[in-house]
Amino acid sequence: MSAKILALDTATEQCSVALMVGEKVYSRSEFAPRDHTKKILPMVDEVLKEAGLALSDLDALAFGRGPGSFTGVRIGIGIAQGLAFGADLPMIGVSTLATMAQGAYRQHGVTHVASAIDARMSEVYWGRFERQEDGSWNEIDAECVIPPAVLVQQIETAEQVQKDENSWAKVGTGWQAYADDLAALPLNLTESEILYPDSQDIVYLAQFEWAKGNTTAVEDSSPVYLRDTVAWKKLPGRE
Repeated sequence: MSAKILALDTATEQCSVALMVGEKVYSRSEFAPRDHTKKILPMVDEVLKEAGLALSDLDALAFGRGPGSFTGVRIGIGIAQGLAFGADLPMIGVSTLATMAQGAYRQHGVTHVASAIDARMSEVYWGRFERQEDGSWNEIDAECVIPPAVLVQQIETAEQVQKDENSWAKVGTGWQAYADDLAALPLNLTESEILYPDSQDIVYLAQFEWAKGNTTAVEDSSPVYLRDTVAWKKLPGRE
């Protein structure tokens, strides 16, 4: 993994930036629910200066593609597109749910993670991930937006077919927001204290996508909201 990749994320209340150069990661992270637009570009400048690089020296720009806050996701991809366009860089979108799974492994060494972000409207953004030997993550439950009670029913049905004896680390704000409903999940759950995605995990996952050639042009990069009713307007002239 030798690509020089800058990653940024504003999909949740956390605002973060990370730059990976070889095995070295330069990162900034701050809880800033209403100040993403003020914080993110100074963070970008700081990590680039620390690494002694310019945007034009990089190989790609990665971003938290969602799911998450509609406004936060839009801010993140908009800023990422602007930076990538100016430096003529390809882009890599990374799931915020998978990012938190990688964060749980980085901090606690867990290999099975259940991600749940509070999606408001009595729903959670949900995904379950299992770490592979090469360091990538396999999606066990496909990412979705779902009412907690319905999720419990679906997992119960799956458990009746095949018993899952793994321990799943809980990450994301959904576990606190819907604690009573999610407590009924028939899974062996453990705490992780990880509430938000972090760009140093985005940049790690982006390296796998880079190695596979999974990059997109600026005009083709788009967020993932999971709710079909939300539209994304591409750059002018790129509809």
